Amino acid sequence: MAREQFTFRHTLRVRWAEVDKQGVVFNGNYFLYFDVAVTEYWRAIGINYPDGIVNAFGTDLYAVKATAEYHGSAQYDDILDIHVRAARLGRSSMQFLLEIWRGDEHLVSGELIYVNAVPASRKSVPLPGPLREKIVGYEHVQLESAPAKS
Repeated sequence: MAREQFTFRHTLRVRWAEVDKQGVVFNGNYFLYFDVAVTEYWRAIGINYPDGIVNAFGTDLYAVKATAEYHGSAQYDDILDIHVRAARLGRSSMQFLLEIWRGDEHLVSGELIYVNAVPASRKSVPLPGPLREKIVGYEHVQLESAPAKS
């Protein structure tokens, strides 16, 4: 995906504790970077997570899928740009696409899928209308929706 297709970018610097003995960012830390960028995405669209979802709607978003494809490796003190885009809104789920770049070098592609559910029962429920509206308004495009179930 072209970087111009992403609606949000968060920049961070690789810290010493994030690199492994090979001198590169440990692979699992890219998921931490994804999480930081998604949290900042929520702030950018005007939602202070968790209060803006959990307290406002009585539901929470639970990760059900997280993938990463590694194209290169970041090292200590690198400046990384994490690009985030909500790519799909289903009835109760949403998909984020993410990419991590170091300058002009594309290092990692990722996907996160979350399901909206009631915390006590962990039963899925529809995404709240106001949340959906904020995402669609921020993305400035009509997001792909899941097909209706018969």
